[in-house]
Amino acid sequence: MKIFMTPNKAGTKISKYIYGQFAEHLGRCIYEGIWVGEESPIPNKNGIRSDVVAALKTIQVPVLRWPGGCFADEYHWKDGIGPKETRKQMVNTHWGGLTENNHFGTHEFFELTEQLGCEVYINGNVGSGTVQEMQEWVEYMTMNGTSPMADLRKENHQAEPWNVTFFGVGNESWGCGGNMRPEYYADLYRRYQTYVRQYGEEKIYKIACGPNIDDYNWMEQVLKIAAPFMDGISLHHYALTGAWEEKGSALNFPEAQWWSLIESAQKMDELITKHTTIMDKYDPEKRIGLIVDEWGSWLAVEPGTNPGFLYQQNTIRDAMVTAVTLNIFHKHADRVHMANIAQTVNVLQAMLLTDGENMIKTPTYHVFDLYKNHQDGERIDSYGDESETISYTISKKSNQLTISICNFSLAESKELFFTGSSDMKLVEAKFIAAKVMDAHNDFDHPETISVEEFQEVTIVNETIQTIVPPMSVVTIVVE
Repeated sequence: MKIFMTPNKAGTKISKYIYGQFAEHLGRCIYEGIWVGEESPIPNKNGIRSDVVAALKTIQVPVLRWPGGCFADEYHWKDGIGPKETRKQMVNTHWGGLTENNHFGTHEFFELTEQLGCEVYINGNVGSGTVQEMQEWVEYMTMNGTSPMADLRKENHQAEPWNVTFFGVGNESWGCGGNMRPEYYADLYRRYQTYVRQYGEEKIYKIACGPNIDDYNWMEQVLKIAAPFMDGISLHHYALTGAWEEKGSALNFPEAQWWSLIESAQKMDELITKHTTIMDKYDPEKRIGLIVDEWGSWLAVEPGTNPGFLYQQNTIRDAMVTAVTLNIFHKHADRVHMANIAQTVNVLQAMLLTDGENMIKTPTYHVFDLYKNHQDGERIDSYGDESETISYTISKKSNQLTISICNFSLAESKELFFTGSSDMKLVEAKFIAAKVMDAHNDFDHPETISVEEFQEVTIVNETIQTIVPPMSVVTIVVE
């Protein structure tokens, strides 16, 4: 398979925000996964798990979305501030019907993002919240000087305002966020976003609730009515093995579901292409970003776990889904400004799984680690041979080229030749691979899938030659 690269031709910048994460009050993502409390025997800093923070810093998380998800449209932020012992409890009706003690609220979230060194994506409550409630939350977080909400924040021991980079006005308003029609939501969006005031110097990037999967009418109507008032619009698409109602198992699945899950992930390309065509109609200058703030594998929950907690194992197949999807986002980097995989810890296609004091890194985590060099790189165009089981991406940053390749064949290695750049020197080559299609890490075997040095790469006559094994993701860096 011969591929010609064009590294001297200016390409589109791959936004670092494509590598964003998503942490919802769902199952054990926040509680046990991120937040253990200051009194926990599990090592923590101000209540936040130190092992989780260290792992996420390694993959250079650029932005974190919170508090949801469906949870966002039943979350009332004032319940999560002030002394923890006096915080109002609530029932998480979307995810398991458990009582939420609100010990993890606004201050704790900003503590988490400060420890991670990442930016903030807040999702506001349109479904069950008021305009005043949203306006006061923005004021509480970002107002400097004297105001009712700034004074309340100071009473809660936070003198300085925080910076909110992104703000979502509602979530899944077509479903769990209110079952609205697009025309109705678009009018609500125009109203609510008016009160997402600009109190600080840093501009808040306002995100409208976009469509679910291929609801092109939703995209059309919301843009027609509200395009001038938004900076971004969201899109949600989850990879499935088949029908939504019959999700396949994360482990011990038939070979047919290896292919169907990857095929479902590949649909992201078609969705972005068609939604972008509509966006081009209302925003030909490409000012508005497409924000894929929920994506990833959605499989059956692990047997014996709470169905409302969405806890699923994570295999080499999920690594294939990750690489294929990130490559698609790179391809559409002119429109895709941010993406947020669902979710960070213990929920759906998680980076990390925890059990008490133990934590493991998933194959998905390792793909994010292998791909982190693409953040804010310049996408390099290429052309040449194609393969039904090879997906790859190339970017340039400083004087380095990063090539990431996914071979999702179950049995066949693939030989690739990359040409088009002279005087190349190998900097590093790493990969993950598996022998069986549901290979995964668990708490008894945490290193079954791990990043290793990749030896099958040489540079001969200005050509990078490599043999990529089946069920693997490889990253090669040259300069």
